[in-house]
Parts: sequence; C-alpha cells; structure tokens
Amino acid sequence: MFYLNLFKALKTHDIDYLLVGGLAMNLHGVPRMTMDVDLVIALDSNNIAKLANCAKELGLYPNVPVRLEDLADAAKREALFEEKNLIALSLISNTPATPVVDILIHHPLNFQQAFAKAIQRDISGTPVMLASIDDMITLKKAAGRAQDLSDIIHLERFLNDQN
Repeated sequence: MFYLNLFKALKTHDIDYLLVGGLAMNLHGVPRMTMDVDLVIALDSNNIAKLANCAKELGLYPNVPVRLEDLADAAKREALFEEKNLIALSLISNTPATPVVDILIHHPLNFQQAFAKAIQRDISGTPVMLASIDDMITLKKAAGRAQDLSDIIHLERFLNDQN
C-alpha cells in the first residue's frame, strides 16, 4: 500500500514532516474522502535533500519543472508563490493510481513550533507525524475553502470535547 510505504520511507530517511489535509483529518477521527497526501516539511537544505532521496526511492517527481532541492531556498519558494501562485509542490509517479503527494511550501505555520506539538500515530508499526488539531485549524482557516470550513467545525468540536 502506497501510504504505508510513504510513511515508512519518511521514517527511514529521517524526514521532519507533518501530515496535514484530508488524510490527517481521517487520523484525527473525521471521515473524509481524499486521494492525495498533504505534507508540511522542514524546509532546510538537509531535510530537503533527504526528501529528494526519499522521493527518488518511491519513484516520485515534481509535476512542474522545479527541483526539490530548490525548496530549501526561501527566495525561490517566495518567487514560486508570487509568480506562479504555487502553494504546494505536487509529487507524482508514473505508476498508475499512485496518490499525489503535495508538499506545502506556503502556509502560516512555524514548522519547528508545529513539529513540537505533533501527534504521533502508529499505523501498522509505522509512526506517522500528525499536525495538532490547533495547527490543522490554522491551516484550514488559511485555505478557506468550503470543505476546510466544514473541517474546522469538526476539529473545534474535538477540541471542545477534550476540554
């Protein structure tokens, strides 16, 4: 299964990441249909280099002419956002039915602070680093789509139930 292989590879390559988006919603307990994997990663050159090796191992590559290594350069990321409105870099595969892996490069989170609050879930013996509910709400508010606003209601309900 691709998802499990992805999370195993992220662990093997020691990549600092947070799972966000629809799959994270599922792991937080909100049923949500999704086919892609949304990740927020540490955008330092060491973590990006590990991501590039991981992607190569999994047969993933950017769907636009951008090198993964370019994500370590804040000026290049800003230019991608300003000039191309690129919020996430999609990694795709030539293998049919492989989910897209979106690497969010423009978001409101401070990665180190969010990573410190991450929730680790175990899936078949593989750790998955999940963004906290508070950080999920922050991301959903920034996106502001109808689905995100619906997700916020569910996430806030979880927060209220915890208190």
